[in-house]
Amino acid sequence: EVLNRLQNYQRRQATARRQQAVAKYRDALHNDPDSVVGGNPNGDVTIVEFFDYRCSFCKKSFKDLQAVLKKDSSIRFVYKEFPILGPQSVFASRAAIAARAQGRYTSFHDALMGAKGTLDKATVMQIATEVGLNTGRLKNDMMAPAITDAIERNFALARALDINGTPGFVIGDRVIAGALG
Repeated sequence: EVLNRLQNYQRRQATARRQQAVAKYRDALHNDPDSVVGGNPNGDVTIVEFFDYRCSFCKKSFKDLQAVLKKDSSIRFVYKEFPILGPQSVFASRAAIAARAQGRYTSFHDALMGAKGTLDKATVMQIATEVGLNTGRLKNDMMAPAITDAIERNFALARALDINGTPGFVIGDRVIAGALG
């Protein structure tokens, strides 16, 4: 009984810390110019997702999120690149962020999330070609220091919110870890 009480107390404390962090970092969550906004940019509900292109749980949640965004036009969706699963994840995130310069972030993101199998560099570049990106320009744009800065800010924000894995969501003042249906 004592252990249950302690665990409940610790959960309540963690929830309170996360809610305070969400309030403190709300502007960085919702208005970072380096984070793409999808859904309805003027929506009355904002969902922020921290994701990794190589995360199978992120890919599973992606399909459900797409269905929710189609069904409810009042949702504002903020993409937070959070490549935690190694160098291939970092490469994919850098490529996705760089795709913004060619106006193809969303189509590239969707294709990466829908990709089956390994997302190595060759596969990422093949997908880039398939969605109409100029891969020579993409490779060059991927080296921009601003992309490194954007990813580092997302990591710092995730740490502040106690998001340790992917996917991680912020909806309202709640931080939710793990895949959502």
